Amino acid sequence: MIRVVIAEDQALVLGALAALLSLENDIEIVARVGDGAAAMDAVRAYKPDILLSDIEMPKLSGLDVAEAITKENLATKVFIVTTFGRAGYLRRAMDAGVRGYLLKDAPADVLAAAIRKVAAGGRAIAPELAEAAWDAPANPLSDRERDVLRLADEGRSNKDIARVLDLSPGTVRNYLSEASAKLGAASRIEAGRIARDKGWL
Repeated sequence: MIRVVIAEDQALVLGALAALLSLENDIEIVARVGDGAAAMDAVRAYKPDILLSDIEMPKLSGLDVAEAITKENLATKVFIVTTFGRAGYLRRAMDAGVRGYLLKDAPADVLAAAIRKVAAGGRAIAPELAEAAWDAPANPLSDRERDVLRLADEGRSNKDIARVLDLSPGTVRNYLSEASAKLGAASRIEAGRIARDKGWL
């Protein structure tokens, strides 16, 4: 039996994925969660074979969870199912150790077959996305610049970002300035838009 945790913040999508995969004789859904922090808790508690996760979720993104699983040397393999076909996301996912990456419009039988392949130790990445990822430019942002820009993109003030990341407001300004310069952006708002469009946040 392939034991799966599903992490998805849209309740209808979460229910649909669970219902479809439950029809497979060799797949067992051991937990369903709605945010990234709960996904990490479920992976630690249930030790599933597969974490089937969206990218954009509250608290932690699917890519953040994948990076944490790799850092903790957990055996669970991460499989991303998302609406985002951006090459930058796939590059980050591959760097984070993600083994599967499909778009949400993939047929249910394709998803099930891909989960089996990943559970057996292989990789399953949508071919059209894999090809685009090879040609995509590398993310120029450092991890800290990305953290600061992500919070700025959420509309947080420099003071609030400083408090969350335990930095000084001046340091936050410097990171935002450096990120904007790297992206050729005239403002933090434009920098956030460019980075998000590229899949770098």
